[in-house]
Amino acid sequence: MTVLEPPGVAVREGDYGAKVTAVEPGGVEFIPLADRHGTPRQLLWTWMSPNLEFATIFLGVLAVAAFGLSFWQAVLAVTVGTGLGALSHGVLSARGPAAGVPQMVLGRLPFGYWGNLLPSAFNTVAAGIGWFAVNSVSGALALNTLTGLPAWLCLVVVVAAMVVLGFFGHNLVQAFERYAFPVLAVIFLVASVIILTRADPGFAGSGGGLGGFLLTVGATFGYAAGWNPYAADYTRYLPPDAGKRAVGLAAGLGVFVPCVLLEVVGAASVTIGGDALGQPTTAFTSHLPGLIAGLTLLAIALGAVSANALNVYSGAMSLLTMGVRLPLTMRRALTAVACGVVGFVVALTGLQDAGHKYESFLLVISYWIGPWLAVVLTDQYLRRGEVPLARLYDRSHRSPAGPIAMLVGVVLSVWLFCNQELYVGLVPSRFPAVGDITFEAGFLIAGVVYVALKPLRR
Repeated sequence: MTVLEPPGVAVREGDYGAKVTAVEPGGVEFIPLADRHGTPRQLLWTWMSPNLEFATIFLGVLAVAAFGLSFWQAVLAVTVGTGLGALSHGVLSARGPAAGVPQMVLGRLPFGYWGNLLPSAFNTVAAGIGWFAVNSVSGALALNTLTGLPAWLCLVVVVAAMVVLGFFGHNLVQAFERYAFPVLAVIFLVASVIILTRADPGFAGSGGGLGGFLLTVGATFGYAAGWNPYAADYTRYLPPDAGKRAVGLAAGLGVFVPCVLLEVVGAASVTIGGDALGQPTTAFTSHLPGLIAGLTLLAIALGAVSANALNVYSGAMSLLTMGVRLPLTMRRALTAVACGVVGFVVALTGLQDAGHKYESFLLVISYWIGPWLAVVLTDQYLRRGEVPLARLYDRSHRSPAGPIAMLVGVVLSVWLFCNQELYVGLVPSRFPAVGDITFEAGFLIAGVVYVALKPLRR
């Protein structure tokens, strides 16, 4: 499609271009064509760097230590779950260059201007607060183990770095991910080789069965797809004629490759021994020689900063998409700081019993992303990829089908299939072996409902 700057489209003000140290102006407006820059290839490190972190490793740990899978069952489950999340990430990312707007703004098409408050609010909490807190905790614990400084002080250090990146915005975030990538890749590759050579690939697990397999698929999907609501945020600055296939492939592989690698390594580390759930960071690095263990702890802290640079940036985008009005050119930057402050407070509460809290968080993430993703992808297919740009900023645009389908998908799937400590759905309460298929059910239910509500789609 040909991209213009038509009447009715809010265009981002200010002179930004490819400047790295300048504060990105504006908020969630259309990116001017004169400011477009970059190539699809940069998406490889944009997405690989934030996934080279301990939160990714711990997914593999959960598969074996918490969900009871054998090593090879865990390998298959993380490949399936991550593959699904990476595939949808590539599809959504490919839309960014032509649309020129953040991912959650694109959600105004199927959800309507005000109906889009629903997924935007979910993502603000999940990205700007939830994921921010999860990664801040893992980075702080790694720094605490490495330096011996108090955990709260380590948390202050890592959060400060994350907020600075989010404050300056898109170009500095992209540059940071680019230069962090080789450091993270080398350290984690060396650590991975050591772990895999010491692991027991014949480890039989504790009988997780189909239930454990589906829990792992859901958790790894939740992690990979957790990036989906950010997808176009990091492709909207690319030239509008950037190849969709190249954009989607680079973004999808950027998520898939590091996630599967480190999740497999995490599963392998459990087969060696140690308190994988009680002290996950310490247990993992205890399998490594002293120098490599220290470097790995440093990489874990750096990886947490890489991940949260994206979380705080996109969390701010989602908050502004909700219609928060700040008449300042620095509204996005100030919103990023606000998300970081709230995320810091939440992270303080997660320094204790981090492993179990992370497990629950991952599954809950997939509960809402599955139905949201079904609505967005179904609408994208029905529109044949066309984006009526003016409608994205039209406050009178209504599309009740989106929020209704998402709510029905979330409520019915959780009621029937949720398998959490606080609530067990009707199906797993009677058939425990089923595990947790909430995200799969939510995706299918929401997609079917959205198609059925044709009279309410706009």
